[in-house]
Amino acid sequence: MSAMGELDDFYVHTVTVETFEGTGAYGDVYSAPVVVPGWLEDKRRLVRDKNGQEVISMSQFMCDNAHLDKFTPDSRVTLPRRQAFVIGVADLNSGALDLPDHLEIDLT
Repeated sequence: MSAMGELDDFYVHTVTVETFEGTGAYGDVYSAPVVVPGWLEDKRRLVRDKNGQEVISMSQFMCDNAHLDKFTPDSRVTLPRRQAFVIGVADLNSGALDLPDHLEIDLT
């Protein structure tokens, strides 16, 4: 089940995400910025990056899982007070349990 509707009341924050598309001749390439509603939590926690290395996530952002394709590793995310990058994404999908599905995104 999509979290659309069920978790909307909790999505009181917004971030702007620019999806990482790769590296070009002049450096990293990102898509056009998109505003995404969700829940932002500033809390340090130890996570693993795409290479399996332990890194510190300074913030976590939760949103509807319809936004999965926007939050690839290394995507740039503008938070209310700073800019961050996506470390990793957990797609929390309940399947037949019919619970609210959502993403949990670890940010630098």
